Amino acid sequence: MFQIIRTIELALKSLMLHKLRSGLTVLGIVFGVFSVIAMLAIGEGASQQAQDQVLELGANNIIVRAVKPPQETQSNSGQRSRVLRYGLLRSDYRLLSRTIPTVINTIPIREIRKESRYLHRVMSNSRIVGCTADYVEVNHLGMSRGRFISEQDSKAKANVAVLANGTAEALFKADDPLGKAVKINNEYYRIIGITKPRTASAAIGGSMSGQDFNKDIYIPLKTFQSRLGDLIFNVQPGSFSAEQVELNQITLQVKDDTAVVGTAEVVRETLKKTHRDKEDYAVVVPLELLKQAQQIKMIFNVVLGSIAAISLVVGGIGIMNIMLATVTERTREIGVRRALGAKQWDIVRQFLTETIVLAGSGGVIGIMLGLATPYIFLAGQWVVSNYMMDSAASSGSEFSSMFGELVPIVRFWSVPLAFGISVFIGLVSGLYPAWAAARLDPIEALRHE
Repeated sequence: MFQIIRTIELALKSLMLHKLRSGLTVLGIVFGVFSVIAMLAIGEGASQQAQDQVLELGANNIIVRAVKPPQETQSNSGQRSRVLRYGLLRSDYRLLSRTIPTVINTIPIREIRKESRYLHRVMSNSRIVGCTADYVEVNHLGMSRGRFISEQDSKAKANVAVLANGTAEALFKADDPLGKAVKINNEYYRIIGITKPRTASAAIGGSMSGQDFNKDIYIPLKTFQSRLGDLIFNVQPGSFSAEQVELNQITLQVKDDTAVVGTAEVVRETLKKTHRDKEDYAVVVPLELLKQAQQIKMIFNVVLGSIAAISLVVGGIGIMNIMLATVTERTREIGVRRALGAKQWDIVRQFLTETIVLAGSGGVIGIMLGLATPYIFLAGQWVVSNYMMDSAASSGSEFSSMFGELVPIVRFWSVPLAFGISVFIGLVSGLYPAWAAARLDPIEALRHE
């Protein structure tokens, strides 16, 4: 034990003779270890964010969305008007509800963009959502005040509405919205509730666009059908066009997650027959997306970890470089020690100890920085939100919102992994210089100037 302590003391004294050189060498290991932990933490946070987005859709849900067929989006030349019919039908809703035994609940949804108004305040692009009472639970909406739409409201085709938090703030400012009326398409709807703020959902592939739930207005589905109808008119100079959509989305709740994938196949086959292979719908299975997200997480961690590990290799090369230079500088010292009876293993042990001290100290500092990754990232988010967010928003980029919501997650296993790699690379990098020092001829080493 005394010999080990003495060897470490000699290693420290030797390294402290060249503080700047040793410090710069350690810095390579510090940034290598820090980058491994930080990259894995950021990758873990991004993966968790993606999985949370998918889980918000419900792991036991199957979502069928209406999709506008790309081949029918262009009007025929010389045609002044047309009605484009696409999307899900109410007959699809009834068929899926009654014929699939594994489905325990079916939620139809109709959406449209309309101008909403209260007195002189106007929201030009509010999302009007026709839905049932189950919508609030499926989309994880909480009520801030009042209540959500009930089955009685839908049966009575009542002119009632529930405002999202952002819509209430935009239209009513400091006024109390409950009991007042909002105007939509020349109809007035009495406000019965206000939802809590909710994080916007990200876009998923090409089948589901991102949704900002804070700018919605919810009305009973049957009220939507009777007041707003299925037709959407697009008026242009000299012509007009119209689109007919009965339902934009049908959410199917499956009683057991083991039956989700099989049920999704049944849904696809059923709709394929009723729509005659018309590509005006998409079936989204959150459970499948969740499995894909978990697989992507593993690949993401391997890629980011490998990129970060390269910096550790560079740090190891730096250690090898400084130790080779040290061997050259201390050739005479090595000769004296060999002449006094030191064996080759003693020389090897001395130089390996110095490399492990360099790598170990750099690893410890890198771990401390790595554990501070969430706080460092938070500081970066503050800089972006205060000095760069306006330019990012003006360019229409979604990166700023994703970056603002990302929270790095430092996993325990990444700490010993990064430290172990740093010590291993330091050990490997020091082997050749240590062996080269041990093989020096004592007589030639004593003659070295």
